Amino acid sequence: MSEYYWNSKIEYLRNTRWLYYNDDYLEFLVKNVWKINAPVNIVDYGCGYGYLGLKLLPLLPDGSTYTGIDKGEDLIKEARQIFDKLPHSVELIQGDIEEIQVHRQYDIALCHAFLLHMKSPRDILQKMIDSVLDGGRVICFEPHWIANTANYGFDGIQQSEVVRLGILQKLYEASAKDSGKDGNIGMRLPILLSQLGLRNVGCRVSDKVNFLDQNMDATEKVRLFQSLKEEGIGQELEDPVKVVEQLVQRGLSVEEAQAQYAAELKLLQEFDSDSWFTYAPNMKISYGTVGRE
Repeated sequence: MSEYYWNSKIEYLRNTRWLYYNDDYLEFLVKNVWKINAPVNIVDYGCGYGYLGLKLLPLLPDGSTYTGIDKGEDLIKEARQIFDKLPHSVELIQGDIEEIQVHRQYDIALCHAFLLHMKSPRDILQKMIDSVLDGGRVICFEPHWIANTANYGFDGIQQSEVVRLGILQKLYEASAKDSGKDGNIGMRLPILLSQLGLRNVGCRVSDKVNFLDQNMDATEKVRLFQSLKEEGIGQELEDPVKVVEQLVQRGLSVEEAQAQYAAELKLLQEFDSDSWFTYAPNMKISYGTVGRE
């Protein structure tokens, strides 16, 4: 069994991706924003089990193809098992994006929640651009963590008691500075795409607001609550001394670390399947057109 981290996260990916987009919004992007009305060849960087391919291929013109690339052997195996049962033209490649060479043959290069894990996202973006034909597109679905955490809505709880935005922003920025991995990259991407020479750069925001409604269908309520927990909302905590030490190592003062632990503990204690709760992931969808002199 491979030790690649994301190989062990297939169920997490399967159980949380649906929180981000309504299908009709993805269809709107394809048909009304990107105006894809002829077959396209797509390459998906860090494809996982093929989530984007599964969502987009049914919306694209007949004759479109999908190539997915991922480092995870188990993820690619899972993707093959899924797509083998479907009528789409698909190629799945197991390989390290940072090392693999991709020929310039695609109309669209995609990624989804991938660049935030890269130490050099600008280099990956350049590789994506280099794999696209003139006039093609690069499209990136990436998070903006601080906007995500600002988009929790509670009944009976002050958000500031359980979501310490100032502390979280400090943590996110320190992590990006130390590792190069930026959970707020979604808001940087239009800038990066333009700086790398793309034209007609634009950005959209994911539309879905998840509502844990105590009047909703019981089965759907359980499913939503479990997915929200897997997303990390009200997650279980380790020993407080250990957590505080880790937060201090990441750049917080002792007081800030203790306040953050207290907020996370209160959220754990307050958030359950009987809560009224809204959550908007606020994913950023950035895109631009490749044009070479």
